[in-house]
Amino acid sequence: MSTTAQIGVTGLAVMGRNLARNFARNGYTVALHNRTASRTHQLVEEFGEEGIFVPTDSAEEFVAALERPRRLVIMVKAGEPTDAVIKEFAPLLEAGDMIIDGGNAHFADTRRREKELREQGIHFVGTGISGGEEGALHGPSIMPGGSVESYAALGPMLERISAKAGACAPCVTHVGPDGAGHFVKMVHNGIEYADMQLIGEAYQLLRDVAGYSPEKIAEIFRTWNEGRLDSYLIDITADVLSHVDAATDQPFVDIVQDQAEQKGTGRWTVQIALDLGVPVSGIAEAVFARSLSGHAELRAASRHLAGPKATALSESEAAAFADRVEQALYASKIVSYTQGFHEIAAGSETYDWNIDSAAVARIWRGGCIIRAAFLDRITAAYEAEPELVSLLSDKGFADEIAAAQDDWRAVLVAATTQGVPTPGFAAALAYYDALRAERLPAALTQGQRDFFGAHTYRRTDREGSFHTLWGGDRSEVDA
Repeated sequence: MSTTAQIGVTGLAVMGRNLARNFARNGYTVALHNRTASRTHQLVEEFGEEGIFVPTDSAEEFVAALERPRRLVIMVKAGEPTDAVIKEFAPLLEAGDMIIDGGNAHFADTRRREKELREQGIHFVGTGISGGEEGALHGPSIMPGGSVESYAALGPMLERISAKAGACAPCVTHVGPDGAGHFVKMVHNGIEYADMQLIGEAYQLLRDVAGYSPEKIAEIFRTWNEGRLDSYLIDITADVLSHVDAATDQPFVDIVQDQAEQKGTGRWTVQIALDLGVPVSGIAEAVFARSLSGHAELRAASRHLAGPKATALSESEAAAFADRVEQALYASKIVSYTQGFHEIAAGSETYDWNIDSAAVARIWRGGCIIRAAFLDRITAAYEAEPELVSLLSDKGFADEIAAAQDDWRAVLVAATTQGVPTPGFAAALAYYDALRAERLPAALTQGQRDFFGAHTYRRTDREGSFHTLWGGDRSEVDA
């Protein structure tokens, strides 16, 4: 077989199939491989007119079809399946070739794989891809890591197939070495968890406090989507809420079990944040909210717990409350992105990745699940001040939250008095208040730690570490 294919894709489930089609639609010759060969030939039969495909039936045939340097994209499940594919193909490759992992791999696995393959002269490119099956086909946001050399050979292809934003800017950038791409994709998904939780809380408040129907709430979300909350998730939320189940003629949202599932990237975001010492409380609450929703027996056993008596709002009161919820949602979203970018910065520093926060915000403007209009402003904020400590340090965002905070607080008061759980909104506000506080109770916490464990403390009036001898005269000593 002649080496005609510029890129190859192995693993032709929905994401892999659509990514292969995207490459072909953009003028690239694409080699195809799948463990089940019938899926390979089915793709060609159904979509062969979209471009030039080279179907193959074995790993050897697949590698032989690729031009040098070989670019081999693997789209299989994370973990052991990915390792198995690498083990199958790596011996067939040569120095300078590259393996591109487009799955949701844990960044630590990506770092290990990159190191192992680098020793063989093979480039391993851990690549976050966001946008779902539609994004894979029509243009995703792409977050590749790996070496600079690999991006020089692969980057132009990814730029062509990616989503475009702004002045047709490709939604792809070389994020950084080894696991940087998958790390950023992990945090992207963590922000996605928080965003979805906040939207869900807004929906619940509009339904249980304002008394609106799903159809009316859909109208409200469509209005919000015309303003500063303009985003993919707000847009699809309106569609979901307005959908009527054909079998029952009931609102679709009422016939779906209220148990949200998760694939793990949100948990990873929280786990790694704990390792890095970064507070991502909003993301954590979103992960825990999904976990709690799935504990059906626990929830059923708690139905007897007392709650407050609901108070109905008048039409004008409901409309005013909806406006306050919009303020709370927007302010909480800013906090979620603030926490996510803080984790990215911490990971970049810890692993010496030198990630450009402005570039990350720029490529999230199109194609990905969390794409939103205000990412233009986040991009501008980091471009203006690359070392920006926090998005809340940006005057524009700080002023907006200051303007929103009275309504934000009023919404949480209403949620508490009406018994509507809003862990995302509450965590976001607590984070905001903690950052602006002159003093935190951590001073007391550290005193307690010194009392029972001699863990020492630092003073406000002089340098050094100190320990109080809590028995006897309770004198202070240098630690």
